[in-house]
Amino acid sequence: MMTVSENNVTIKVTPPTEGLFDLMIFARHADSRDPYHWVCSYQIQCLETYKGEKLPENPFHFWGLHQKARDFGIKESSHKGELLVAPQGALLLTLHTSRPLLAIYELVNKDLDTAMSKRCLVAQAEEEQLSCHVLCPFLGYYRLSVFVKVLGGPTFSNVANFLLHCLKPINQNELFPSGLSMHCGSGVSSSSHGLSKPSHSAPIITTNLGKCNITFHTPSDLEVTASLSKDSSKYPLERYVLVTQLRAKVSVCVVLPESGIYKVGLFGRSKDQKDFVHICDYVLRCFSEPSWPPFPRVYSLWGRGCVLLQPRTGMLQEHSWVRFRVKVPKASEAVVLAGGKTPLRQTPNAVWEGDVFTGAVGTQVKLAAKFSQGCSSLEVILAFEVRGCSPACLGCSG
Repeated sequence: MMTVSENNVTIKVTPPTEGLFDLMIFARHADSRDPYHWVCSYQIQCLETYKGEKLPENPFHFWGLHQKARDFGIKESSHKGELLVAPQGALLLTLHTSRPLLAIYELVNKDLDTAMSKRCLVAQAEEEQLSCHVLCPFLGYYRLSVFVKVLGGPTFSNVANFLLHCLKPINQNELFPSGLSMHCGSGVSSSSHGLSKPSHSAPIITTNLGKCNITFHTPSDLEVTASLSKDSSKYPLERYVLVTQLRAKVSVCVVLPESGIYKVGLFGRSKDQKDFVHICDYVLRCFSEPSWPPFPRVYSLWGRGCVLLQPRTGMLQEHSWVRFRVKVPKASEAVVLAGGKTPLRQTPNAVWEGDVFTGAVGTQVKLAAKFSQGCSSLEVILAFEVRGCSPACLGCSG
């Protein structure tokens, strides 16, 4: 096990059996691409066979930080040396950088396959540091390798290989969701899209209530949308996230129908872009037993400036009066369709409001609007469902 710093080399040897061994050491100049040359040898007499666990394979030969780590933009690591210990199966590695970098990580263990390995890592890239949250689902030793490149750079280079020792594994049901990107939490990606002042800068959010609200300040020409996913869920999750975007701020409100670990993906596009591009991901963890109802179904005209004040749930109680309060910029008329048509009146602070009778179970209640005085057609913005539940069961989505 070789650790190389700027001025010295440390080699730890574990002979596989008893006996006499030759240790041969080869070297070359750090900047050279010439072949390695033999420089010295040692004889090692092993009197007793090592009975500990075999270390994971390391094709990169060195452990710890690369001796030229500073040239790659790495100033220091939060953990000194090459051995990291995870007493409870979880670890946070932070690398301080001299310039913005992107990083990918590789976690290797004899019992860990590639798919599960990716669910053990959450990566965050900020202006002056790289962070990796690591989960260990098995006892024993792991290799955690770090690869970095500058923004826009062509290839990733190996800058560190850490030996990680897990003393107590975490439950495999608590692994991170699959499909996470290298941009989790706020960082260089969100900043490059103009997002600032995040309500949550860390990539992992734990909620006991089963809901959270992620906010950013945004430029006026950026449109933001969001997705919610879970590796196994009996619920269609597209209605459990609601995006509200005002002139200079976006709010991503998430409610959860069940416990578990979710991925929240944020996407954005500017006025001159046709498609949304990925911005960043968040991991949302809830170990209580939430059962929030979904938000109403959102249609394409729900955009910047639209705010749903009441009701904040997409499930309405049967045969009951419900107050509707909503902001719809540029609307000349707003109505609620529920068997009949109930016009909403606009208050001095630009809120459309009114009381609506829901009707029987199965009724679909739609919020619609006209956007010009000369247009006779109504455009549907939101759709609600009428269910036969008590008010307590229906709850409020936040």
